[in-house]
Amino acid sequence: MSNAFIIDQLLKLHKQDIVSFHMPGHKNGRLFDRFNYKNFKELMPYLDTTEIPGTDNLHKPMEVIKKSQMKAGEVFKSEETFYLVNGSTAGIYSMIMAATSPGDKLIINRNCHQSVINAVILGNCTPIFINPEMDIHQGFALGIAPEVVEAALKEYPEAKGVVITYPTYHGVACDLKKISEMVHKYDKILLVDEAHGAHLALSDKLPPTALECGADAVVQSTHKTLPSFTQSSMLHIQGNRIDREKLRFMLRLHQSSSPSYLLLASLDLAVMIYESQGRFLMEALLESIEAFNHKAINKNILYPDQWVENKSVFAADPTKLWISLKSKNITGYQLDSRLRDQFSIQLELSNIYGALAITTIGNINADFDRLLRALETISEQKGNSRINEFPPYTFRIPKAAYTPRQAIYMPKRTIPLEESEGCVSGEYIIPYPPGIPLLVPGEIINNEIIQYIKVMHREGMEIVGLKDENHQTIAVLD
Repeated sequence: MSNAFIIDQLLKLHKQDIVSFHMPGHKNGRLFDRFNYKNFKELMPYLDTTEIPGTDNLHKPMEVIKKSQMKAGEVFKSEETFYLVNGSTAGIYSMIMAATSPGDKLIINRNCHQSVINAVILGNCTPIFINPEMDIHQGFALGIAPEVVEAALKEYPEAKGVVITYPTYHGVACDLKKISEMVHKYDKILLVDEAHGAHLALSDKLPPTALECGADAVVQSTHKTLPSFTQSSMLHIQGNRIDREKLRFMLRLHQSSSPSYLLLASLDLAVMIYESQGRFLMEALLESIEAFNHKAINKNILYPDQWVENKSVFAADPTKLWISLKSKNITGYQLDSRLRDQFSIQLELSNIYGALAITTIGNINADFDRLLRALETISEQKGNSRINEFPPYTFRIPKAAYTPRQAIYMPKRTIPLEESEGCVSGEYIIPYPPGIPLLVPGEIINNEIIQYIKVMHREGMEIVGLKDENHQTIAVLD
């Protein structure tokens, strides 16, 4: 028999018994061991079906899918909820294109996911980027200050709406309620990428949800922090600022005509677990996190976040753990690889300065005990003194010469990256994860970007967008 390569590799990983501090939220299916609804796990291969009598139709739900989506709306407190089987990406495409027309301008936080910019390209809109505050010592974005949003609204009164990422990949939450009130005062639409916040309503100790803050449309990656399967998400709507029939058309446009019933079933199950056990599981998780943080701080291997004092940070999601051993000259990449290779612990992402652990209601106390013991050992190992030489990156927004859509269709030529300063980029530069664009097609390349690409390449960071896998050349507009 010939090999099934992907299955073989997944089975190999399964046997390694890796502790998951990464997506998806069900933590390698372990949460389903506790909530194996009607033998769901064992029967899963037999439930893969299509639109036949009794299964309903995602694109025109009248029966079980309609009931499940209505239940999700009740549980998540939206006026209407739509299931997504092509990931949050399809939800973001649909949400933005339902709220805009070709030629419209949208105010967008620069630390958005690449799918937001792709939606702007597809919808032929012009992005007006606004900068978040940055923690240059840890290399990630913080929040968007409300006054920055208001300044953009005043400068671009013709803008159709505002797109905000809330919370960020690292769990930073801006004052979204104040931003929402401001956006609506100017009679604009507020669209929120809440991919990393599907769990927020499970505890008053977490930041408020985007719907609670007054967002008009919200996309959540249910699979990231709740127990649905990878690629399954939800889109929530409230109010009358978005044409819902146009939204339904956009969802049909951007989603598969053969939706996976396994993904739909996992969303249904996630709603059930969320409603029946979610708050209990979240309380247990937060207790485990509090105990872990206390022990780690006392052992000098974890430090309280200083950035919470930043004016752009309204709240922080404690389920996101940013772990930095920079003071011990251990890079985030080294930390990430040592945890994986020596202790079978997988984190979500890393950069030069630290690494991110995503915790969910699928994690248990034993996971945190294992992580703490591993960090104690790693913190005693010799680090790499070069960490002090790494240049901080400011994430200043490059100047735009063309819209992303214009740049995509213009003639291009390939030149050495070293010679590209002052040229207009013809491709993305996206450090991944977290998928936040460093450079967008149509923007002018500056020396800071060139130097930072060199740093990322030297440290082995994945860069999506550049055609040259060696990161030595770049396509620029001809």
